[in-house]
Amino acid sequence: MTTTRSNLWSRMTLFLRQVVAELRKVVYPTRPQLLNYTAVVLVFVAIMIAIVTVLDLAFGEAVRAVLG
Repeated sequence: MTTTRSNLWSRMTLFLRQVVAELRKVVYPTRPQLLNYTAVVLVFVAIMIAIVTVLDLAFGEAVRAVLG
């Protein structure tokens, strides 16, 4: 029972050390890059919302025309 607990503890410790090592490799964006990426995502989302809205209205009108 003791070896199982120590084995579990050592595996958890190894996992946490590996997580910290991977987080040190992360390259975080600068503030201008972050603002640029945010703007790109917001514009893309707005375009997709517009496309879905137009398609929804078009299909709604088509169904209304077919079903009366």
